[in-house]
Amino acid sequence: MTKIDRHDLTFDDWDEVNFPRPAEQDFDRVVERAISRRGFLGGVLAFGSGAAVMGTAALKGTTAMAQQATRFAFDQLPAQTDGTVHVPAGYTWDTLVRWGDPLFSDAPAWDAATGVPTEGSDRVFGENTDGMELFGKGGVELLVVNSEYANRRVNLPAAQDGVPASAGDVLRLQNFQGVSVLQVAESPDGWSVVVDSPYNRRIHHNTPMVIDGPAAGHDLLKTAADPTGTQSLGTLNNCGSGRTPWGTYLTCEENFNGYFGSTAGSHDALPEVNQAGFKRYGVGIDGWGYDYHKWDARFDVSKNPNEPHRAGYIVEIDPWNPDAAPIKHTALGRFKHENAACTLTPEGQVVVYMGDDERGEYMYKWVSRDIYVPGGDTSTLLSEGQLFVAKFNDDQTGTWVALTPEDTGMTTAEIAIFTRVAATEVSATTMDRPEWIAVNPTAVEAYCCLTNNSRRGALNDDGTVRTNAAGEPMVPNAPNPREINRYGQIVRWRPHNDDHGAATFDWDLYVMVGNPTVHTEGPYAGSANMNEGNLFNSPDGMQIDSAGLIWIQTDGDDDNEGDFAGMGNNQMLAGDPVTGEIRRFLTGPNGCEVTGLTWSADRRTMFVGIQHPGTPFPDGEGSLPRSAIVTVKRDDNALIG
Repeated sequence: MTKIDRHDLTFDDWDEVNFPRPAEQDFDRVVERAISRRGFLGGVLAFGSGAAVMGTAALKGTTAMAQQATRFAFDQLPAQTDGTVHVPAGYTWDTLVRWGDPLFSDAPAWDAATGVPTEGSDRVFGENTDGMELFGKGGVELLVVNSEYANRRVNLPAAQDGVPASAGDVLRLQNFQGVSVLQVAESPDGWSVVVDSPYNRRIHHNTPMVIDGPAAGHDLLKTAADPTGTQSLGTLNNCGSGRTPWGTYLTCEENFNGYFGSTAGSHDALPEVNQAGFKRYGVGIDGWGYDYHKWDARFDVSKNPNEPHRAGYIVEIDPWNPDAAPIKHTALGRFKHENAACTLTPEGQVVVYMGDDERGEYMYKWVSRDIYVPGGDTSTLLSEGQLFVAKFNDDQTGTWVALTPEDTGMTTAEIAIFTRVAATEVSATTMDRPEWIAVNPTAVEAYCCLTNNSRRGALNDDGTVRTNAAGEPMVPNAPNPREINRYGQIVRWRPHNDDHGAATFDWDLYVMVGNPTVHTEGPYAGSANMNEGNLFNSPDGMQIDSAGLIWIQTDGDDDNEGDFAGMGNNQMLAGDPVTGEIRRFLTGPNGCEVTGLTWSADRRTMFVGIQHPGTPFPDGEGSLPRSAIVTVKRDDNALIG
């Protein structure tokens, strides 16, 4: 058997090798039943003489594929396969900031061949940009950006093949990740970083943080370095983001499990609760390849078995106060947080929608106990309230199930630490990797990108079909031919009574992604709003602008072959929630993920993230590839979002 090098695996593949999940997901069965019962009568999906046709009759005020003039202020951009960014005619893009660019004048200089040295690596813009938000006050604009992970082979000497060989190597990787806060300003020459701004700040894997909520002080969060269980160091694998109504930034810890390992070679000597939790959350022996545990005892679970319990949360950062410690909010649950989409109930309670980005995991909602009052006390709004998990029914309705001690058999603190276990206890609907969630500011509805699930219908080593959680073989059938979902879909829901705090909702699918040029018939062709001009796969990032247009960013297969022919590089598209139309707006360099989107205060500039480009972008030949934030503007300087 060929040995798999963990340094070559993606986060998802590493989890699949070490902690394989069931191939079939409950959400698939929900869609199957809806198709089977409603057929051609306008149900969730109706597979007729070709592509899937989307029905949205259940959602009041929404008319799918309505015949009306387009709201897009651009012509569709063709698919691209080269090493740079493209935008439509009438728009211009520019580079704002790249990995390694200085935030302070004493930062080390960038070296095109070796990057940034360890000393001063916490004084530069971080690597592999992801979620971001812009905050404006008194004419000052602050961009807050996640740096999800570090490219080990790029950052470490070539002879080491991406494997840390010292504590210094580990420190360099730790410093490049986390969050960057940077002041930005626009001049006649374009946007730039205000170097040495008093607001500029790097938050990384060793930054002191406060733990609050029901798990704070619990025995499972206590360590030798923090016997109180209320103080933590660092925020890990910061994926998507969010912003609170009171102007703070929410960064989301996603694939935190891969940072931990064990020098003991097994978990056998650990308490049973730790072993069970590690299995549910995918904490292995070797980690994903960072090898932190060999050089930093904090990440060695044989020495600090509770340290993984202190990661996997949503972290709140005040961008305007560089001295304020970030806060880890355990009340919002512990899982692989993708992003945090905030809104308010009609009464003013805070609602936060969240997805757990792993095959077979769940969607969550937080509703605060107290109401948000502008200028008032906000200290309880992300710590006192109720966490819910979603159940999708086959009649296009759904329920948010409260995760309570009575229903789960767990204490409130245990629910916060082992949220996945609590959700399983109440039979929540498992999903196909729920990624970014976005709330429509112009209608009471929300959307979630279900990026893909390529394991469905896969075979075990013995040739048998992989089973679902109940042990039933997952085989293709007439109403559900998408045996292996490589394309993904976007689910939409409208809460009852126009209240995001409501316990029930209606749902449908805004798009079932597919390729009608390769699959001229059947479900792989996708829904009716997929066509030859707008092909894409694996919807991931998502934001909805002030006009209600949905901006969809992709992180999928860009080989442009086979099932993915004609799709080109990863991209950003705009979708109209009323007509269902989807149109390509931007393409990134080959090998990249397009992720992270926000707007300037005047809505005339769009900031877009380009993560892990596969070519020497944006500097060109002779330089290392550099993740970057680019700006996009209309040539006439009109509003862009």
